[in-house]
Amino acid sequence: MVRRLVGALARAARGVGAAVRARPGVFLAVTAGVLGLNTFLPPVVLSLARKPWDYFTFNPWLKKLPEYLASGDVSLRRKLEFLPNLALFWFSADSPYGGVEWGFAVLLGDLARFVLMSIMFGTYFALWVHRRDGRLEVGWRARRGRHGGVAGALASTLGLSTGPCTVTGCGAPVIPVLGLAFVGLSSGTLAVLANLSRVATTVVLVAVTLGVAYFGWVVGGDPGEQRPLAPPVRAP
Repeated sequence: MVRRLVGALARAARGVGAAVRARPGVFLAVTAGVLGLNTFLPPVVLSLARKPWDYFTFNPWLKKLPEYLASGDVSLRRKLEFLPNLALFWFSADSPYGGVEWGFAVLLGDLARFVLMSIMFGTYFALWVHRRDGRLEVGWRARRGRHGGVAGALASTLGLSTGPCTVTGCGAPVIPVLGLAFVGLSSGTLAVLANLSRVATTVVLVAVTLGVAYFGWVVGGDPGEQRPLAPPVRAP
């Protein structure tokens, strides 16, 4: 059983490597696109639905990060707890009544999640294109795989979840960005959206991981296991 599992994982890894090497343009384009949308779509949505952002900055404290990491006065545990919640940059819009109308910050933990999701989707579409162009059996399964990948990428980039404490002016720490665009929601509704956000983010990540594993396993199989779409044409 263990040997079969290791063999399946090795076959999937072999397929992933082959697809990324064969389709680097697809991999890089999808990865960059999903990463850019995850980063910039939330403030765009909030700007359109609430108020345009009027301030953007990188965290000025970042220049002290190397000194902080090298410091012996702070324990390793505290450093590991601090780093995921370190804000890298943020957008905000001032309220006409004073204070902040809304703000959106990208934490180091958020960026790591964005990069992971982007790489997974880039790998998924590289596998899908490589499988399609390799004339493996596609049909309705491939169409379903493509549509599922697009739906997952859109769900991710529409802000299924912002990181804890990355949004102000919303009334909830973790909530879909589309939900943040609306004001006047009850606390119960905000709580439901927050819980839905956490579940949906996990579901999307698990689904795309399974998709990558499946397509990698198919692409990484022996040539004899890959069935063509149509029988070969024999020379007269």
